[in-house]
Order: sequence, then structure tokens, then C-alpha cells
Amino acid sequence: MTQQLLNLRGAAERLAVHPSTLRRWADNGDVAVLFTPGGHRRFDAAVLDQFIADQRTHKRPDNDLPAVWQTQAIEQTRKEIGERPRPWMGVQSEENRLQYRALGQQLVGLAMQYIAADDDGADLLVEADGIGRAYAAMGMTAGLSLTDALSASMFFHDTLIETSLQLPETARIRPDANRRILRRINKLLNAVHLAIAKAYEGE
Repeated sequence: MTQQLLNLRGAAERLAVHPSTLRRWADNGDVAVLFTPGGHRRFDAAVLDQFIADQRTHKRPDNDLPAVWQTQAIEQTRKEIGERPRPWMGVQSEENRLQYRALGQQLVGLAMQYIAADDDGADLLVEADGIGRAYAAMGMTAGLSLTDALSASMFFHDTLIETSLQLPETARIRPDANRRILRRINKLLNAVHLAIAKAYEGE
């Protein structure tokens, strides 16, 4: 069978993670990586598929919880949308949906960074404000009302919180570590909601 090699972006999409996350995993030796003569990373698709299977069957320690949370959050979001499409999705074009998906992945990646941050993550909250304003801009372009725009962001809020609540069942996690994740996710996503509301109000 011919080996299928993917570049960093293609491999990250296959794993449903941000490219920076995959780069970190590769640098840490968690994911096998090859380098071209020009120094570019290449990933074996079969190895990535095995990595996905291993993630689903093995629990990880607390120090890798952000990565576990990110993977499960993306899976949970896709499942929720697939099982019960939301009303606000019906008024969006395919291009809008693709933009929302890309922005959603960016938000999950940002949330993972915020979970892992040792400081107060003030710079990440600024980024969350920017994502909220990007959501608002897309919502207004698509003709969504503020209520619908907030419904969309609250759907992601609820899904990410639900993922956090399920972590004790899927990973070896201490109660204090899970409480920290819940507090951080809530704070980050509240920043997104407020940014959407402010953008709609012209602030």
C-alpha cells in the first residue's frame, strides 16, 4: 500500500486539532513526524489514524488534559450538530457554515491554550474578544439576529462545558483539575458572548 503523507495543515485537519497543537505533539514525540529535505513536516496518514484510535481507547494523565479535552470537544460538537441541527444553521449559506466551522476550531484551540496557561491568560481573553467579534460579523452578514447569533455561541458554550463535565469518565482527572477547566472555559466563552453582543450594539 502506498504511504500517504500529509502536510501539517492536512494532518491537523485529519486529527481535528489546530496546527499548532499538532506541531507541539510532534515536537514532544507524541506523534511521529517526517521532515522533507527542505525541513517541512510530513505525517503518515496511517499513523495519524492509529493515533486517533489510541486516543479513544486510552486515558491520559492530568498534564495532557488540554489535548484530551480538545479532541473530545470537537467530536462532541460534530455529534451534537449531526444529531440535532440548530435553527440558526438553516439561514446560513454553505460558505457561512464553513467559516463558522473554521472559527469554531480556532475557538477550541484557543480554549485549549487557555486551559493550559499558567497565568491569567489575559492575552487569550483578548483573542476571545476578537473571535466573538468575528462571529458577530459573520452573523450580521448572514442576516442573523442578535438572539440567533448568541444562540449559536451558547450552543458551543454548552457543548464545551458538557465535554468538560464528561472528562472524569474519559480521563484520569482530579476534581480540582476539572473544576479549573470548567471555570476557565466558562470565563473564556463569556468573553466571546459579550463581544458578540457589543459588536451587534455597535461598540
